[in-house]
Amino acid sequence: MQVPFSGNTAPQTSPLTQHAAVRMRQRGISIGAVHAALIYGRHIQAKGVTYCVVGRKEVKHYASLGIDLSDAEGLQVLLASDGAVVTVYRNRDLHAIKVTHRHSRFRSQH
Repeated sequence: MQVPFSGNTAPQTSPLTQHAAVRMRQRGISIGAVHAALIYGRHIQAKGVTYCVVGRKEVKHYASLGIDLSDAEGLQVLLASDGAVVTVYRNRDLHAIKVTHRHSRFRSQH
């Protein structure tokens, strides 16, 4: 199977904050895994940031296309509104992410 990015070889797509770089080192997360999450992960708007997450569904889907995301499974990358990577961590439970819904135009007006 093809691995999307390995080790420290990955195209530059989003700047890292100092906090994200420190957390990546502490948690043993490679820049390649972060880029895989940015490119192949599910993007969820919540809590004022964008979560780029690689879950079981993404791993399974891309495996059928010959792309191995197994090392990135459970990875969550948080992006600020300017596209900078704010922090990076592993958490296989996506239920904690509360999706931000836009206000409905049919919302009752009091």
